[in-house]
Amino acid sequence: MKREHSYGTDCVVCPAFVDVHVHFREPGFSYKETIRTGSMAAAAGGYSCVCTMPNLNPVPDSPSSLEEELSIIRRDAVIDVRPYASITVGRKGLEVVDVASLKGLAVAFSDDGSGVQDEKVMRKAMEAVASAGGILAAHCEDNSLLDGGYVHDGAYAREHGHRGISSRSEWGQIERDLFLARETGCPYHVCHISTAESVDLIRRAKRRGVDVTCETAPHYLVLCEDDLQEDGRFKMNPPLRSRADRDALIEGVLDGTIDMIATDHAPHTAQEKSKGLEGSAMGVVGLETAFPVLYTALVREGVMSLEDLVRLMSTNPRRRFGLGGDPGDRVTLDLENPFVIDPGKFRSMGHSTPFEGRTVYGRVLRTEYKGKTVYEYESVQETGIG
Repeated sequence: MKREHSYGTDCVVCPAFVDVHVHFREPGFSYKETIRTGSMAAAAGGYSCVCTMPNLNPVPDSPSSLEEELSIIRRDAVIDVRPYASITVGRKGLEVVDVASLKGLAVAFSDDGSGVQDEKVMRKAMEAVASAGGILAAHCEDNSLLDGGYVHDGAYAREHGHRGISSRSEWGQIERDLFLARETGCPYHVCHISTAESVDLIRRAKRRGVDVTCETAPHYLVLCEDDLQEDGRFKMNPPLRSRADRDALIEGVLDGTIDMIATDHAPHTAQEKSKGLEGSAMGVVGLETAFPVLYTALVREGVMSLEDLVRLMSTNPRRRFGLGGDPGDRVTLDLENPFVIDPGKFRSMGHSTPFEGRTVYGRVLRTEYKGKTVYEYESVQETGIG
């Protein structure tokens, strides 16, 4: 990390960011996002590498179906895009994929968007992934505990007549999977944790020597149910939890229990996000807001250092997922001049973010991938820079 004077202001240059949890929707749902628009959004957010989740059509559950996504990546991606393969055939949770045939093509294995409900299927998957030397990344959600919920089962839900999602629906599966990971020796990664219990379970598992890492997302570190509005841009899965959960997540980031921050970038159309908390699709975009939101809320407020934030957004995910990296993967950041988050200026096709209208610091001025500029902020006059 170094400081330089460019664009008429003092800037910081650091390793470009890595996001191990994004949804680019192609193939199958390109009306929401494409590999090209998603990778352009990632570049605009300071990322040089992202990993795309498998809730696609076709589901990448075989070499041939994964090749459909890989061919689009080779043609259209402006940065390094690494796809996941699914854990089970069709992401149906019934039959484990041929892990050995997919290991060299996929960054890891996940049924993201769905929890694997059957313990026997998850055990078999972990055994296969461990044998192949891969990583299993789990979306932990017990369907039997959802009860039609769509926000956190807390004070806001009760006060506004909404159906709630219990915390146990997340941490119960984490508890099950940590036991299986210890027994099978499978490298295990937990996606988008949101509860205090999840943090505690993973912390204790690490102390016992379980090969486990986890991620959380910017919205879980900055927001909580107190910030909810009757608007689809506040609806995601897992939901925004309680203030106590948010504080536990921050503590988990600071003590190393939480290894990395991933956006769970999940674009939908404006119509899909226009139906309030109950009727809107779950998911918000995050690639173009992650760094400024976290820098403003955590670094400028003295919660953590800039170096620690870069470690969570770059170094740690690269190390865990074996993503390598190039010295020419860099991001130039303006930390001095504030700006307002405006989804109308996003490169992503998705515009739904709970951070719309928020004043933040930490604008990405330039992103380089292998030494080539893949994004440069073109309107420096808008911020008064230069």
